[in-house]
Parts: sequence; C-alpha cells; structure tokens
Amino acid sequence: MAEGVPKVTDKDFEIKVGSSSGVVLVDFAASWCPPCRMLAPIIAQVAGEVAGTAKVYSLDVDESRNTAAKFNVMNVPTMIFFKSGKEAARIVGVVPREKIVEQITALSK
Repeated sequence: MAEGVPKVTDKDFEIKVGSSSGVVLVDFAASWCPPCRMLAPIIAQVAGEVAGTAKVYSLDVDESRNTAAKFNVMNVPTMIFFKSGKEAARIVGVVPREKIVEQITALSK
C-alpha cells in the first residue's frame, strides 16, 4: 500500500469519498500484489503533488471487500477517480505518474 497515503475502508468510504464535493482518487490495491507495490510510490508522489486540488486514498481490497465489490474491482491495482462522490474515471494497472495527474487535472476543471 502507498506509504503516507491515508487509507479508506468499508466503514469510512461514504464519509471520505461518497460525500466529498471535489476530486478523489482511490487506489484499490492489495499487499500481496507486486504491481500494486510498484504503483505505491507513484500514488504517494501524486498525493503530494495534488494536495489541495484532490484527495488521494488507498483501499486494501482484502480488508474492504464490500467497497471493492460495489465498484466491481476485479483486478488490482485499480484507480478509481471520483468527482462529487460519483465515479468519473478508472485506470486499471500500473501507469506513469503523468497519466494519473492528467486525469486528476481533467476532472478538476
């Protein structure tokens, strides 16, 4: 999981993400997943870059199965971008930092 990135769980997802008025990125990942571990430092870097513009959270799919199922997360890592509490975009797999930042920037307009 992305170090330094706040976690979100089944219990607080609605409060942190569902009721948010801005852009929120949730990184759906698992500790046993090598691509998730590759993406973790990128997510942490993005979180620092977009602070003040968007919120970034990490969700462990093994600990928060209900939320992962609700959003039909079949593969990890999956990044879901929310705007005003609704899913606005999704990226599956490891991608360059720039692509993640571009998506957040596009949704922030």
